[in-house]
Amino acid sequence: MQVNRYEHPLNEKVRIYLRLEYLIRQMSHAAKLTDQWQYQVFFRALFDLLEILDQIQLKAELAKDLDKQREKLKQWLNIEGVDQNALLELLDSLESAQHQLLSANRLGQELREDRFLGGIKQRLSIPGGSCCFDLPALHHWQHLPLAHKQNDMQNWLNQIQELSHALGLWLKLIRESGQFSPQVARSGFYQHEAEDACLLRLDICPSHGVYPMISGHRSRFAIRFLPFEEGACIAECIEFKLAIC
Repeated sequence: MQVNRYEHPLNEKVRIYLRLEYLIRQMSHAAKLTDQWQYQVFFRALFDLLEILDQIQLKAELAKDLDKQREKLKQWLNIEGVDQNALLELLDSLESAQHQLLSANRLGQELREDRFLGGIKQRLSIPGGSCCFDLPALHHWQHLPLAHKQNDMQNWLNQIQELSHALGLWLKLIRESGQFSPQVARSGFYQHEAEDACLLRLDICPSHGVYPMISGHRSRFAIRFLPFEEGACIAECIEFKLAIC
């Protein structure tokens, strides 16, 4: 059965982490495409990512979160029934990701200093500013051989590799900390305690014709399902699955 998955952060830090992950995924996907119109997806995602990195001190905060996960996992050492080899590998991965993140230069610094990227960024902020007469350098780049363009994009992605790896590892552990369980929303409404959680994950069948509006914080949250079609009725009982992470 097809389901739509939604994720909702319960604090501002996780909200930023999810946005960064979303932008990195856009870049990684667009870097593999051959349609020249898709390359603007790559550049816009890249510049949005740099904008976020300019606003917050991400490196130290993410390294601290990786260390917290390591300390939690260490409590499972030498406990019967726990795969010790897998646990030790995970602890090593966390330590390595943290070290690489802290050892890296300022995140995205080489991308900020790239003259070609800098010229594109200035014009993309203008509505329709990516026309060939606005950005002849980009127009030239778009007509270079595919292998050349994909190599460029991979090199740009490599500049945020430490961030991508560390962020992906942390989010993976957070997501795996919560198990999906069936729930029912009465007249489109559901609320529950969050118990110091930082992320909600929700699966719902699109046949219900609704989408969730979620509000809350680390101690309590509420979900209100709204009809996608204007004027449509909400079912008395809406079944969905929820993971509190």
